[in-house]
Amino acid sequence: MEGIKKNSSIFLLLLLIAIDVIACRKPDISNAEESINFFVIGDWGGIPITPYTTTIEKAIAHEMGHFAQDHDVQFILALGDNFYFDGVKNVEDPRFQETYDVIFSEKSLYIDWYLIAGNHDHNGNVTAQIEYSLWEKRWNFPNYYYSLQFTLPVSKVKVDIVMIDTVQLCGNSDHDFIQQQPQGPASTKDAEVQWKWIEQQLTSSKADYLLVAGHYPVLSISSHGPTKCLVNRLQPLLHKHSVSAYLCGHDHNLQHLEYTSDNSTVEYFLSGAANFIDTSRKHKGDVPTNSSKFFWADDASFGGYGFVEITASKMMFSFNDASGKLLYSKTLPPRSNSHS
Repeated sequence: MEGIKKNSSIFLLLLLIAIDVIACRKPDISNAEESINFFVIGDWGGIPITPYTTTIEKAIAHEMGHFAQDHDVQFILALGDNFYFDGVKNVEDPRFQETYDVIFSEKSLYIDWYLIAGNHDHNGNVTAQIEYSLWEKRWNFPNYYYSLQFTLPVSKVKVDIVMIDTVQLCGNSDHDFIQQQPQGPASTKDAEVQWKWIEQQLTSSKADYLLVAGHYPVLSISSHGPTKCLVNRLQPLLHKHSVSAYLCGHDHNLQHLEYTSDNSTVEYFLSGAANFIDTSRKHKGDVPTNSSKFFWADDASFGGYGFVEITASKMMFSFNDASGKLLYSKTLPPRSNSHS
């Protein structure tokens, strides 16, 4: 029976990839209050030796579970480095249970998780993480990159989230712990296909809120700094198409940066403090002047995470720490050109 189940899941995965599925299950918000609420976490993936988690990851999971009970959280964006330090080997890898299932075990966290891969995931088998979507109901990872669409039931306010694979686009930062910049994609052909897809998604979106989510930061003042590949190719697209915000991880802290170019302001939110904490601000001189609005990395704490609430009139991005304390919030209006 187990062999039949495994063979069936592999067949279904190949079918999904063959038809280039880029959409996935959507949470039911029809009975929710008139808001879309979700967590944003990156770099949450435990450690590869017993106990396969960190004190920070456990604290974040506990606090997220408590917070979700009181705030009608409908889904979670998990922005890569899902399993430190070398991803998973296959779909039966025990890390799925050890670092994910038994850690994020609160009933309130049995909601849809939408995932993308980080550089550490690409050290292992990303296809296995995609295939795990067929084994675990709440794990939604349909392809390396894909898009999500949500609509508020009454006001019909629309939210588009474009989930991208920045490692495919820019390459793997092989020496991550010495903060090496990615040196170029493993496959230029695959990267160009994704670049074309990204521009198509941004061009066609008429959403009131348009978000792009990846692993590498476009802008960061911390250890890795701005990702040159994304500054050169993604940032102009974000501003050209009036993207509301770019969400990411990679650096192990919480950041908000804001930058205006070509009469378009894009917010950059970095949420990478769900497993480790890095206090470095070594690249504060490498971002646009006055663009850094918030930075948090308290190495005496137990981490932090992002939370987004979207209503008919506004989007609020908040950072909370593992004790539940509100650290920072930023309110964004709808896109002025969303229905043009």
